[in-house]
Amino acid sequence: MTTVLERPRAKTETRSKPLRRYGERPSIAYLFLSPWVVGAVFLTAGPMVWLLYLSFTEYDLFTAPRWVGMDNYVRMLTVDPHFWNAVGATTKFVVISVPAQLIAALGVAMLINRRSRAQGFYRSAFYAPSLLGASVSVALVWRVIFHDWIGHPDRALLALVLLAVWQFGAPMVIFLAGLQQIPQEYYDAAAVDGAGPWRTFLRITVPMLSPVIFFNLVLDTIRAFQVFTGAYVVSNGTGGPSDATLFYTLYLYEKGFVEFKMGYASAMSWFLLLVIALITALLFRTAKGWVFYSGEES
Repeated sequence: MTTVLERPRAKTETRSKPLRRYGERPSIAYLFLSPWVVGAVFLTAGPMVWLLYLSFTEYDLFTAPRWVGMDNYVRMLTVDPHFWNAVGATTKFVVISVPAQLIAALGVAMLINRRSRAQGFYRSAFYAPSLLGASVSVALVWRVIFHDWIGHPDRALLALVLLAVWQFGAPMVIFLAGLQQIPQEYYDAAAVDGAGPWRTFLRITVPMLSPVIFFNLVLDTIRAFQVFTGAYVVSNGTGGPSDATLFYTLYLYEKGFVEFKMGYASAMSWFLLLVIALITALLFRTAKGWVFYSGEES
């Protein structure tokens, strides 16, 4: 009887490396964040601070800025009649175009919210105007189509409203994504209870879609205050007739780059920033009463 002696196995010590804790090497995170930080400081925050300084000066791009204090703001709010015409035209445009665009976007999104092979085509086709609408070429075509309207003070603004509503593709895609997240069981239960289409829309679709509606409302409102290309091309840079299409950004451009009153234009830009910030804050304040998120009690 033979015995086989087995060589004892060498004991290998395995030492587990300590796991790095979250945030132990923040230098890597700072490295990836550095392009955004540099852009935010030098392309956003820096120019904003410089414009704030220029808003208290008289500056024409050719000579050194001369400090004038609050003169630009006082003249803007109390002396300049075209300023308030620009405020009025912009306010009318925002009040009319934003709800109309959201209604059109939601309506089309509900129409194409059906599973079909052509859904991708419809989505692309309706989204295309959002890419083309802000271009100069489309604005030129719009000026030719609505030539009779543009020459009339009461209809010129309506032509620009239609141009804005025509660009409903971006909010439509967002609405479509929101509609696809609503569980079908809710609609089935409403059908069993005998709820009609209108009641189902008000009781299910709108509350479940309220965060998306609020998101589109804020973005479209901010975007409407900054409309420039369409108004410039359609009115040929004049804001006419009778300042009917003299949007705020168009008048700001005229003051800064046509009359070279850069200090005055800087004051206008900061006034616009404060107004947009105030309106956005009011929208967020009112959202508590009609925007419902998942898990909240209605």
